[in-house]
Amino acid sequence: MMKTKVCLIQDSPVFFDKTKTLEKVEELTKKYAKEGCELIVFPESFVPGYPRGFNFGATIGSRTLEGRALYNEYHQESFDTESDDMKKMERLSKTQNVYLVIGVTEKDSTSGSLYCSMLYISPKDGLLGVHRKIKPTGTERIIWAEAAGEHLTTFQTKIGKLGGLICWENYMPLARMSMYSKGVEIYIAPTADARKEWTATMVHIALEGRCFVLGCNQYFTKRMVPEKYQKLVVDEPEVMCAGGSIIVSPLGKIIAGPLFNSSGALIAELDLDEISASKLDFDVIGHYARNDIFQLNVMNQPEMTKEKHSPSKK
Repeated sequence: MMKTKVCLIQDSPVFFDKTKTLEKVEELTKKYAKEGCELIVFPESFVPGYPRGFNFGATIGSRTLEGRALYNEYHQESFDTESDDMKKMERLSKTQNVYLVIGVTEKDSTSGSLYCSMLYISPKDGLLGVHRKIKPTGTERIIWAEAAGEHLTTFQTKIGKLGGLICWENYMPLARMSMYSKGVEIYIAPTADARKEWTATMVHIALEGRCFVLGCNQYFTKRMVPEKYQKLVVDEPEVMCAGGSIIVSPLGKIIAGPLFNSSGALIAELDLDEISASKLDFDVIGHYARNDIFQLNVMNQPEMTKEKHSPSKK
């Protein structure tokens, strides 16, 4: 039997402060690594925070100087995978012997564009790769660029086949199929969506993909926004993001959560044998696929990345 203990962090960043937020990531990782967790997941844009309520001074046809200055602040606090911050996260993964999946706003070191990304980090191999959101939702497009097929990444690791999509990418049927087609076993869905309807989405994906689904969100209140930005969120409710993190089995059964209206962590042991058992009557890429009728063509999606090393189980 192949069992993996996973942990979803539902917490808040130190908003717009990359250094302090990474310190918080380190603190929480060490805490739950001590509890035997082998995979720890952090929410969408946990570093340096999801800028809910901000418009960056942009309306159709015009942008303000204040909005550009705010974007510059966000840009400076964003995560660069070529920086010492990445080395720090790789060391954390190695010393704690845990896999980390961290939602960040990523700064492209060449173009300077920002992407909504999740980093996959191995305790033996370091950074396995990055998934960048292929379609930012609504006015997220003001700050985040679109990625292409090469960022529909998946990873074969000691603890299972990892992959997933960020927030409303999960409403894109062909994007989901790009994950299923690689045989993803642990489907990771960091989000900023705290609606109760999101629970149904996570259950549906688990049933459809016959995989474990880890939906991870922040818990964030207005008082967590620094004083200098309070005027930007005056119309937001006190609880700006209620959470809703959840873990679902391949048969659509909720294993843990959904957790609403508080910080915390969801921990569960996943038995990957449940995946093959669940395919008795449905397999989206196997005996239910009807490849004689349907074909999926994903431009430039990479093959599943295999870990070079074989980290020992705890």
